[in-house]
Amino acid sequence: MNQSRKATTGGTSNYKERFAGIVAEGHFRQSQGLWMSSIGFGSYLGAPDERTDDAYRNAVKRAVELGCNAFDTASNYRYQRSERNIGDAFAELFAQGKASRDEIIVSTKGGYIPFDTTPPSSRQEMTSYLEDTFIKSGLCEWDDFVQSSHCMSPAFIAHQLDQSLRNLKLECVDIYYIHNPESQLAEVSRDEFYKRLHAVFEFLETAVADGRVSIYGTATWNGYRAPSDSPEALSLERVIKTAREVAGANHHFKVVQLPFNLAMTEASTNINQTLNGGKSTFLKAAAGLGVTVVSSASILQSRLSSGLPPIVSASLRGLRTDAQRAIQFARSTPGIDTALVGMSDIAHVEENLEVAKIPPAPAEE
Repeated sequence: MNQSRKATTGGTSNYKERFAGIVAEGHFRQSQGLWMSSIGFGSYLGAPDERTDDAYRNAVKRAVELGCNAFDTASNYRYQRSERNIGDAFAELFAQGKASRDEIIVSTKGGYIPFDTTPPSSRQEMTSYLEDTFIKSGLCEWDDFVQSSHCMSPAFIAHQLDQSLRNLKLECVDIYYIHNPESQLAEVSRDEFYKRLHAVFEFLETAVADGRVSIYGTATWNGYRAPSDSPEALSLERVIKTAREVAGANHHFKVVQLPFNLAMTEASTNINQTLNGGKSTFLKAAAGLGVTVVSSASILQSRLSSGLPPIVSASLRGLRTDAQRAIQFARSTPGIDTALVGMSDIAHVEENLEVAKIPPAPAEE
């Protein structure tokens, strides 16, 4: 029985080799020393009920069987249920010897108030949960929360990491993201924002040293897509500079997640970043800074799964559905390492991972 606490080069290489001749060349990409599937498992959507829990557990197991080894979740997804479903599924797979821990790349996020199992029924219940869980315990102060929903203080993130590890039944998460940090800019100055980012990066470096996190990053929605003069815009160079201020050249800020799909191409097309004194798209800046890029919303929460213009099917050949074409677009874009897709049941898993059997589309397509 493999006793590794985390994904490793050797483990992910072994997983890749099991699919030689089954998936196409280019489905697995090496980044940060790991072989990552080009299609990743997302777990954002779905009702907070037992039927959906069962569907997610089965979907995770089927995804591993079909060549997906990148799994993404967050503490607040389905009120902690998605983390728990993924944890249950992997505990079963590991116990049965159908997968080993060192083959699987697991990422989760902290930043939003997660609640527990079900949503609050009222504003009063939401406030009571926040106060009882975080304020009265001394973990946080009211001023740490932005819009009563987002916090990235070191104590809050430490609490969320411990909670996620319990939910996932893991000793270490391979990637830990600060979830939508740009939310803080709604209420704090840019200088205060980077002070807060510095403080939470200090905590995450200690979590890496303790073996609870392998690498960390930011999972954003608008931050890296927004025009550079937008109030919520993030500069990847400055974020990396903050990590270097904390830990020098050996910092562990190595990955970013952001939306990228046929309808949201900003990471590839907008000149909103800087790199070595020049202007750059986000994807070129990330490549220049050695940052892995994971795309979220690859089929835009199913809105790109039907009704795409004919030019898409004419260009992205060898695929039978619009959902597959949208996935192929995202995973084939230079600079995207893994394209996340929501997979809340086995049928979605099987349709989505058919794409792994064909090579990524060339640039001319």
